Amino acid sequence: MPVSSSAGTTTGIPAPSAGPTAGNSAPPAPAGAHQAPAAGVLLVLGFVLLSLNTRVAFGQIGPLAPVAHFGSAAVTVLGLLPPLCMGLFAPIAPLVRRRFGEERGLLWASVVLLVGAVLRMFGMPGLYTGTVVVSLATAVINVLVPVFVRTRFSHRHVGTMMGVYALSMGVGSAVVAALVAPVALASGGSWQLAVGIAVVPALLAAAGTVPLAYLRRPRPVPPAGGAPAPRPHVARTGLAWSLTAFFGIQTLAFYTALAWLPSVLIASGTGRTAAGTCQALLILGVAAGGFLAPVLAAPRADQRPHILGTVLVCVAGFTGLMLAPSGLPALWALVLGVGLGAGQALPGVLYARRGVDHDHVAALSTMAQTGGYLVAATGPALAAGLHGATGSWTVPLAAVTAALLLGAALSMRAGHDPR
Repeated sequence: MPVSSSAGTTTGIPAPSAGPTAGNSAPPAPAGAHQAPAAGVLLVLGFVLLSLNTRVAFGQIGPLAPVAHFGSAAVTVLGLLPPLCMGLFAPIAPLVRRRFGEERGLLWASVVLLVGAVLRMFGMPGLYTGTVVVSLATAVINVLVPVFVRTRFSHRHVGTMMGVYALSMGVGSAVVAALVAPVALASGGSWQLAVGIAVVPALLAAAGTVPLAYLRRPRPVPPAGGAPAPRPHVARTGLAWSLTAFFGIQTLAFYTALAWLPSVLIASGTGRTAAGTCQALLILGVAAGGFLAPVLAAPRADQRPHILGTVLVCVAGFTGLMLAPSGLPALWALVLGVGLGAGQALPGVLYARRGVDHDHVAALSTMAQTGGYLVAATGPALAAGLHGATGSWTVPLAAVTAALLLGAALSMRAGHDPR
């Protein structure tokens, strides 16, 4: 999947037209002078290595907590820090992009992420500090990736590459999550060594992004008809708020399910081993949905059906957990994972499709992720509070389901370009 030449043509990938049109926000043709096929291979390889690493650190604490004997307060804080910090630090990404560009911005973010992964090995203070550092780096990566994909890949490959990004995140997180407990047990209960597994993919990601920083950057294509008309700040547009609503509510549901699915199943009579298997199926479903949603949605001019479908699949999973949690728990976990994975990956396509240029894509991504992650950070705590007040998981699950249905209505503007 090579990148394009300076003339606006590609080797194996046709370049899109120079500017977007209403209803079809096609990116300008990427351009990078006469890149050889090997450069395209390096581009894709670096992107995959980066994607594999992006969520690794966040999936370690859940399976490690029983082995490492972490207290409930520690698990709660370590679960809260990633979405909270990603929301707080997302506004840094546009500054990084203006200073370094997307490619070098991703390289420096990967280096910072590697530093955070190393810090997490140095006792509990290091675990907390390193989690904040990793979250900072991930916030920058989250914002830059949609811009990078739109800049470096042709329009018809945007969905595939966003799908690869989501699929790789899920696979990387699942593999490391499966390894941490056995490594901790094999090393005599040393959780530091188990957490240190994350250093390996972080090192590979940092190495993989080096070629991205030194491949010729695409030159922006000037818009037809001269300078673009000034546009209002994204916070004053319905599009940005609709994107924020979709991403925020989907991510709230994602982190709530990730934190409490085993507890929901165990409370319904499912065994601990089976509940752990269902958690693995949830992550598998997240990877599958994260790949399929962008591939299906990106080629279309209108993503409203995909938004609605994503919400309905999530609602089906949560409804199954409410009505028959012990009947088919594996099925509900898998269905829910597919829906939640789609909800995590689809926003990247929406930023790229709705943005009129690369700066607009970055601005939409920044606002949606800043507000969305701050909303998402409240999900696990609110679910725990509702469960404590009612003594049942039905009310928290019903509240998340209601939020998803509300989000479907609020998200429709994000799915199309009005003529």
